Amino acid sequence: MKFLWTILLAALLSPPAHAARDWTKTVSQTRAGAYVMGNPVAKVKLVEYLSFTCAHCAHFAQEAWGPLKGGYVSKGLVSLEVRHAVRDGFDLTGSMLARCTGPKGYFAASEAVLTGLPIWGPRASEFAEKAGPALDDKPIGERMQAIAKGSGLDVLVASRGLPLGRVKACLSNAAEQKKLAAMAKEAWSERNIGGTPSFLINGELQPGMSTWEALEPKLQAALKGL
Repeated sequence: MKFLWTILLAALLSPPAHAARDWTKTVSQTRAGAYVMGNPVAKVKLVEYLSFTCAHCAHFAQEAWGPLKGGYVSKGLVSLEVRHAVRDGFDLTGSMLARCTGPKGYFAASEAVLTGLPIWGPRASEFAEKAGPALDDKPIGERMQAIAKGSGLDVLVASRGLPLGRVKACLSNAAEQKKLAAMAKEAWSERNIGGTPSFLINGELQPGMSTWEALEPKLQAALKGL
């Protein structure tokens, strides 16, 4: 009887032998600071340049990130790297906050910021207009703190794992500000992307694509060609 219980206990504690690994749980960071979700040795490497104040990026996240993660990244076929092509102060604020959640929270926070744009975007614009020149006179960290609070971005990202008590330190992080500035320079001045979202597949820029309908066949072709 004791032997039987040992076998049953081992079966309960051990995962099924056929259980496939979910690669969306694997998130790493590049030397430049970009976050990458998925199999580090995936045969197809997808890079997305995005802006958090880009309506097309918000639409892409809403329609594409689900099937992209579920059908490709989770299976280890494709990895997804996000590079920030920052365009304005609101974008910078959201990017800093999302990145402060770290590897475990970054993609969930980014998705929340993108899909929440129709709500927090107008609030941010209205707040900045009311604040006027006084906002521009503040140091960049204080300016972003004011934007985060006035737009509700702080509460939004807090719901994805960033404690409100860490917002000030997060937005004052000069090293992270420099990383985002360098990413923006690489995107706009060196890579010369035409807009956001823009995509690289295995290092090759894919011109004129902003929808999942257009991008998915390119991923499938890249997988078949390997």
